Amino acid sequence: MLRAVIKINGIVQGVGFRPFINKLVKNFNLKGWVKNTSLGVELEVEGEEIHIKNFIDEIINNPPKLAFIEDLKYEFFKELKYYKGFEIIKSQGKEDKFTFVSPDVCICDDCLSELFDKENRRYLYPFINCTNCGPRFTIIKDVPYDRDKTTMKEFEMCHQCLSEYLDIDDRRYHAQPNCCKECGPKVYFIDKNKEKFDKGIEKAIEYLKDGKIIAIKGIGGFHVACDAKNKESVLKLRQRKGRDEKPFALMMRDIDVVENYCYLDTEEKSILESYKRPIVLLKKRNNLLDYISENKWLGVMLPYTPLHYLIMRELDVLVMTSGNIHDVPIVYKNDEAISELWDIVDGFLIHDRDIHVRCDDSIVKVFEGKEYFIRRSRGYVPFPIRYESRNKILACGAEQKGSFALSKNGFVFLSQHIGELRNAETYKHYIEQIEHFKKLFDIDVEKIVCDMHPDYLSTHYAKEISKNQKLPLYMVQHHHAHMASCMADNKLKGEVIGIIWDGTGYGLDGKIWGGEFLIGDYRGFKRVATIRDIGLPGGERAIKDVYRIKYSLLIDTFGEIPQEFVTTDDIDVINMMINKDFNTVKASSIGRLFDGVASIMGIKDRVSYEGQAAILLETKALECEEHYNYHLYNENEDILKIDWRPIIEDIVKDITSGKNIEIIASSFMNTLVKSAVDIVLRLRNAHNIDTIVISGGVFQNIYLLSKLVQNLRNKNFKVYYHNRVSANDEGIALGQLAIAEDGGGILCV
Repeated sequence: MLRAVIKINGIVQGVGFRPFINKLVKNFNLKGWVKNTSLGVELEVEGEEIHIKNFIDEIINNPPKLAFIEDLKYEFFKELKYYKGFEIIKSQGKEDKFTFVSPDVCICDDCLSELFDKENRRYLYPFINCTNCGPRFTIIKDVPYDRDKTTMKEFEMCHQCLSEYLDIDDRRYHAQPNCCKECGPKVYFIDKNKEKFDKGIEKAIEYLKDGKIIAIKGIGGFHVACDAKNKESVLKLRQRKGRDEKPFALMMRDIDVVENYCYLDTEEKSILESYKRPIVLLKKRNNLLDYISENKWLGVMLPYTPLHYLIMRELDVLVMTSGNIHDVPIVYKNDEAISELWDIVDGFLIHDRDIHVRCDDSIVKVFEGKEYFIRRSRGYVPFPIRYESRNKILACGAEQKGSFALSKNGFVFLSQHIGELRNAETYKHYIEQIEHFKKLFDIDVEKIVCDMHPDYLSTHYAKEISKNQKLPLYMVQHHHAHMASCMADNKLKGEVIGIIWDGTGYGLDGKIWGGEFLIGDYRGFKRVATIRDIGLPGGERAIKDVYRIKYSLLIDTFGEIPQEFVTTDDIDVINMMINKDFNTVKASSIGRLFDGVASIMGIKDRVSYEGQAAILLETKALECEEHYNYHLYNENEDILKIDWRPIIEDIVKDITSGKNIEIIASSFMNTLVKSAVDIVLRLRNAHNIDTIVISGGVFQNIYLLSKLVQNLRNKNFKVYYHNRVSANDEGIALGQLAIAEDGGGILCV
């Protein structure tokens, strides 16, 4: 007989961990106690040594579904305390103040089985949940996580639900959203005459089958849905939503349906079916849904709420897009949905459980068998990531893909998707969420860090809060933050070479950067290589009208625009802007280079959503195994520069000679890869650094990323890319925080 003290750190609170331990000790005939601590869970057990070791193995290998064990330590003692039984000890004082909050997760198998069991009292009840599933983050108003601090406060549990809630052997023990059809929320349907139907799900299915468009209230906000196989209905939705070309997300009934439309490997299937239920970008198997997505991928998710499962019984593929109007946050309140989505939908499937925090669906690609985030939101937030942060820091992020991060006790809490910080509604949402996170995780901010761009709303916010609360403010260069984000994502220390390619970032010289090679660490960096500047006639307008970048590339390369590449009537105005350097912004941006090349190739002259031209260019490259390297020059100035003009010459020659467009696309990208490898080989020789980090929105291009990673590994570099946060600007906040934690950035007095 021995006594063991076991300390477990990680996501082990609010996820049914102590009831799990309480049940587990019975299997191994152990006695003692368990309690929450400020860092996790601590327990003391007595029993036979072999039983204790098997008990610990079971904790490590089969924890509760929502738990994440960061670290487990144990120590054996011969002195026994002769416990009579096993008890849960209530935590006291400040230890209760720092607790983790579970994300919203999909319905578990047990609840799903009960949902369709005619003998179960919750048969077909759309709000069935237990300790292992259901809404969490989006219904919590404050901590500790008790029912009266959630939006379920309005629903008093009936006798049967309360009995389950109080029974430690029941899987609904302390499940705060616990309810049934007698005491819980109700669902109903409202049509365009504002008539209310109590059999809401049946009415919603009827509308969808009739080709109508409806709004559906989910966990973190409203979706707009229609039958994805009804092309006329989808085109009607495009017209109403003003979304002519951008792909729609899809919800498919099950894996069999997914495999009808998409190629699916083992890792993609596993992530699709995980309790996080993200949208996964999957390669199309056929062209049946080309009107949903113009590129090679479909964004697919499986049902994740009981309500979804009830709807999808009679439909196999639905468009399930965010319920919002252009560039504003997802709608999450009933009255707002009816007013704001009125012109888009034909009816509303609504329920009376309030959403406290809006939270969009997460989007991932799968790269080298792991999640590669496009958007980290529902299912993942607010689970923190482990980072050695001693300070309480607020990192304010950038503007595109607005997000923030807060640190405390060695953890970083990253926000859900906020949106583009360019309008009052999104900015208000951003501020509200910062305050909510601070309250939820009891974080008294000690320092603030933001981007150097003077016009970002996130920068304005940081300056205002710093001034009002007398907090030190640090400003961080955009691409340094990208580099540090990838370093922190991979827990790296020391100097690295950063390959940071994106669309726009404010440089130290006040110009737009975006094709950068940096050497440095968290404290500082040096810009050691970039690409030749690209003129953007009309400034930001060129980001939408990418033919302007085409003209700029051609004029810089040939001195004029070859007649066969003139596709618009404003050619004289553009010529004047470029030649006189009037209203033409310079940018060393790979993202803009992609836009211009896509236009030269005739793929896209005007884009209707961010990254469209580059995505379509990647689609072409994926259709071709063949490629060769275009010519390229490296200019040695103060820093090394990739001169793209020889590439443009070669592309123009290939186009005019009728070369296959897919070969041109793959050759262009492979030339960029070769140039990057050549540059970092020089840098390794000069600086003796062989660790590479890759970040920036351009690297959402999996074709480019995979080729670069493979070629760098072939040259014996240690290569790191993102796996816990996004490579795009959503991941910037983590990098800012890591820099401020390590003493980097520019202190603003």
